[in-house]
Amino acid sequence: MSANSMPNQSEESALEANIAAYENMQAQLEEHHLRKWAVFHATRYVDSFDSLDAAAREAVRRFGRGPYLIRQVGAPPRQLPVSALERLRSVHG
Repeated sequence: MSANSMPNQSEESALEANIAAYENMQAQLEEHHLRKWAVFHATRYVDSFDSLDAAAREAVRRFGRGPYLIRQVGAPPRQLPVSALERLRSVHG
């Protein structure tokens, strides 16, 4: 894996900030958007979508490579394996 494919410190900080923003809104999201896919960018809630695919398409369209957070409301957090992240970057990068 090349150094270019690893997230840099600012991307990691942005992701952590988006996770904190999600956690701050989690109760409200679970009340109104349970099982939907929420997108956060720059610590702001963007929108919720019926599918991961729709959420990812909109996030890439609006924010390019990110960083942004996509999380299914009410589900435990998931971590994608690096190989899946690399495939996404090659398709959308």
